[in-house]
Amino acid sequence: MKYKTLKGLQDILPPDIAVWHHIEATARTIFRSYGYQEIRLPIMESTDIFIRSIGETSDIVEKEMYTFEDRGGRSVTLRPEGTASFVRAYVEHHLHNNPAPQKYYYMGPMFRYERPQAFRYRQFYQIGVEAMGIDDPKLDAEIISMLSRILSGIGLEGLSFEVTSIGCAECRPGYKEALKQFLSDKLNNFCSDCQRRYELNPLRILDCKVPGCIESRNGSPPVIDHLCKECDVHFESLQKNLSVLHVPHTINPNLVRGLDYYTKTAFEVSSENLGSQSAVAAGGRYDSMVDEFGGPPTPGIGFAMGMERIIPLIKESVPLPSGPDLFLCPLGNKATEKALVLAEGLREKGLWAEVNYDGTSLRSQMRKANRIAAQHVIVLGDEELETDRASIKDMTGGQESKTELNPSSLFNLIRNNK
Repeated sequence: MKYKTLKGLQDILPPDIAVWHHIEATARTIFRSYGYQEIRLPIMESTDIFIRSIGETSDIVEKEMYTFEDRGGRSVTLRPEGTASFVRAYVEHHLHNNPAPQKYYYMGPMFRYERPQAFRYRQFYQIGVEAMGIDDPKLDAEIISMLSRILSGIGLEGLSFEVTSIGCAECRPGYKEALKQFLSDKLNNFCSDCQRRYELNPLRILDCKVPGCIESRNGSPPVIDHLCKECDVHFESLQKNLSVLHVPHTINPNLVRGLDYYTKTAFEVSSENLGSQSAVAAGGRYDSMVDEFGGPPTPGIGFAMGMERIIPLIKESVPLPSGPDLFLCPLGNKATEKALVLAEGLREKGLWAEVNYDGTSLRSQMRKANRIAAQHVIVLGDEELETDRASIKDMTGGQESKTELNPSSLFNLIRNNK
């Protein structure tokens, strides 16, 4: 074959696209009930936006971004995640002037140059959520509850919700020193990236995926033991409100996020059915990011769901879409003209109607109706045109009914059979 998809990319085809539609429709319905509005962001941004927010020493910035120079000599990057793009838009369009909290969601592709593996692609899709303007653990608990409702609504089971606090600018310096002290005599056991990060940003070591580094950092001090009073109170209140909202959760003191902008609340949802790549959604609070982008000090919290991680878990339980409501089998030119008119009338009424265009035999047309899973079939020949009546066959139950050949009669009969 001369042309194929690039490594790490995929085509999403029918009928699998129905699973994607199921997730997106469920999420949109629940977002609306919580007051979230859709925002659509460009897939390409200035590279500085991601370096500034994600962190120069992160794996994403150092190894995974699709960055190139455009014809104007500007460094641009295909977005590797959504929050940085959102915050840029939030500041640029002065969305902070709206009543707080400002609530938004987005859906679309992200890009990272990673080694393709199960459930991990170089172009991958996320549903993201951002809530701005409120620094209150009740909002944190509500957004985690909303995520739980979405995942339950699409049919996910066997999930684990883990929460923690990763501190703030006040308490994090003390934690970094405690972490460096713990790691100092083990530094030779770490990869070259982690050895370099030890001085630049030791927290990055906690997110390294190299097996030797994971083993060497076992027993490192948890962040929650080094929280300042404000962060500690915030975290205690988060747990209380999650219990009030009946969101089952566990505290994971070793949970870290791979992005530098997180503060205080961090959370992750994983599935027992995904093996090592178990996370299906994750998020946290980022209270200093807006002012770093030139906006007013504004707290924020959000999460992202990975579509490719979720699809395999629910694919078998989502019913596939049915075929056309009606397949018209015309026999001859006049019958074809009549079929085209009837099909248009049914489409105006919201039904899916298909016409056989190529003048093949009735047997061939019936085989085609079966292949495309048509729910009803009607044959149009000379007798049907003369009497303006025909038999419509229910392909599921096999029953046949006589009907007049007009869109209203056909519509009513098909709707009554559903």
